[in-house]
Formats: sequence, C-alpha cells, structure tokens
Amino acid sequence: MYISQNYSYAILRPLQAEILAQGGEVKWFLEGDNVNPDFLKSDEKTLSSIHEINQWAPDATFAPANSIPTFFPGKKVAVFHGFDAGKLNKKGQNDHFKVRGCFDLYCTQGPNTTAPFTALQKKLGYFKVVETGWPPLDQFFNGNSKPSHIDETDSRPTVLICSTFSKRLSLAPKLYEQIKHFSESGKWRLLVQFHPKMAQKWVDKYKALSNDNLTFVETDNVIPLLQSADVMLCDTSSILLMFLVQRKPVVTFCNKAPEKHLLDITDKNNVEAAIDYALTYPKELVDNIEAFCQELHPYTDGKSSQRVLCATNELLHSDEKLKAKPLNFIRQFKMRKRLNYWSW
Repeated sequence: MYISQNYSYAILRPLQAEILAQGGEVKWFLEGDNVNPDFLKSDEKTLSSIHEINQWAPDATFAPANSIPTFFPGKKVAVFHGFDAGKLNKKGQNDHFKVRGCFDLYCTQGPNTTAPFTALQKKLGYFKVVETGWPPLDQFFNGNSKPSHIDETDSRPTVLICSTFSKRLSLAPKLYEQIKHFSESGKWRLLVQFHPKMAQKWVDKYKALSNDNLTFVETDNVIPLLQSADVMLCDTSSILLMFLVQRKPVVTFCNKAPEKHLLDITDKNNVEAAIDYALTYPKELVDNIEAFCQELHPYTDGKSSQRVLCATNELLHSDEKLKAKPLNFIRQFKMRKRLNYWSW
C-alpha cells in the first residue's frame, strides 16, 4: 500500500482487509512528510525503504495517487484518491483522466469514470481498465462503519461543511461570516472538515468558532463523518461526491460544474434557505441524485474491494501482453530524487 496523504489510509484499509481475509500479506510504504505514521494501527506492517520493498517483492502495489514509481516490483494498481469533481488544471485539462505511464491496472469507480479510461486503454495499450467500484465506500454498505458524530440527545439537523483548499474555489473565506452566524444561532448542529492542504489561517479561524453548535473535525477516515450528517454544504471538493453516494443532498456554493443533482447557489445570502430546502429531501432532487449515482458509483453491495482484488489477481495470472510503458525519464528522475533511490 503506497500512500503519501493521511486520507489514503481509509481508501486502502478495506482492500487490506479483503487481502488478509483471503490469506494474503499486506505492507505499507509511507512516502513524504504529508502522511502521519501515527495513524498506522498496531498490527499494520511497514516497509521503510525501496531496498526493503525490493526484498519483499510484492505481487502488486496499490496507490490512491496519480502516479507511482515504475521501478517498484510487481503490478501497479490505481484505485484513485477521490471522484472526478470537474476541476481543471491551469491548462484547462481534467487531471482525473490524465494517465502518466505508471500503472498496469486502473480500477474505476463507475460508468462515468470507466468510459474515458477505457478509451485511453484502447488508444495507449499499456494498461488494463476494470470497473470495480471504490474500496473506501464499502464501509457505507457493509455495516463496518458507524457515524462518528451523532448525538442522540440532540434532535437538530446536522450539516457537514466541507471545502477544498484552492483559494479560487474554496467556500471557507467566502462564507465565513455566514457560517459564524450559523454557529451562533444554534439552528443546526454543524460539523466542519477541510481538505488537508487547506491554508492554516482558515483552519485556525474555523477552529476558533467551535462551540456547542459547531465541531471542527480532523480525521484520517471521513466515512463515519459523512454518515453523521443530513446535508452537506460544499464548493467543488470531490468529497461532495462521496456524500452523494449515500443519496443525501448537497448544497454547493459556486460549484464549477453545477448539475441537477446539486443545489448550487452563487449568492451567499441564499445559503440558509438552500440548506433548509435540502433538509426537506425534495423528491425531484433525490431522484436526480439517484440517477447521478448510477453513473458515478452504482455499487451498493459493499464488495468493491473484492472486485479490485479479483481484477488484480486476473491481471497477475493473465497471459495477455500489454505494451511497454513510456519511459518518462523526467517523471521517473523526479521520483527517484524524491525517494533518494538511484539503484537500477
């Protein structure tokens, strides 16, 4: 399990559980300063160097990332770090559908992810694509996760506020005064959770709002948090798509791709009314969410991890020959430099 962010623990642990249940072995490699080893569980084993990885010789490496060192042994399997939120890079391109010559297998989340990657597979030929569903969402459906912030003595609706870290897209600075007002009025229970790359200034300002009505949450597993809320207030963060999979409404502020499965507003004075409306779970909105989820992530059986492992094993035992990956000297040099690994 190759990770470089704390949220990757929750993405890969359901897959780890499935591998162990089938008699396999799992070890973790933590890359960089953005991943905290304190989140490792006592029974989780690690590899501390590329030399140790080579000695252990894994059959496959799973990564919720855009790229991975191709000099690792075994097959490289992409399981994604989130859904496609429609964000574009500075060149106007969608990075979610950009391949970088690193992976042998892409395990896609649903039809709207599978179709673009299948087209790339046919064009490039050096990787396979299998639609499996997304492992971290198994917890929604298999009963292995419970809401983390439920207060049985409090009958108020619970609103989860999430934001991306991008200055251009984040609601954190734009809706601060509104959210401060909500925290003081006590109309709803508020849970606030930000992207780990959010500017510390805004993390501190929102933490300072904490009271009996607002709780600021920092966690390596957002699934129990998502289960705790009735409605989400968000911007263009991909976490809103994880919330939608529960078939719960999302109010967005200036979303970059506002479609009919979202309640998008562009006037900050309309936030309260939009949340009130979302809390009624209007039938047309609920139907639109269901239709969207059938394209995004239709799997509600809690078995996406099983499908990822099955697809990986099929690749390992297949006689099919894929084309050679592109050499990508610059990207691989940067990875070797970052990992301080120069053996060949």
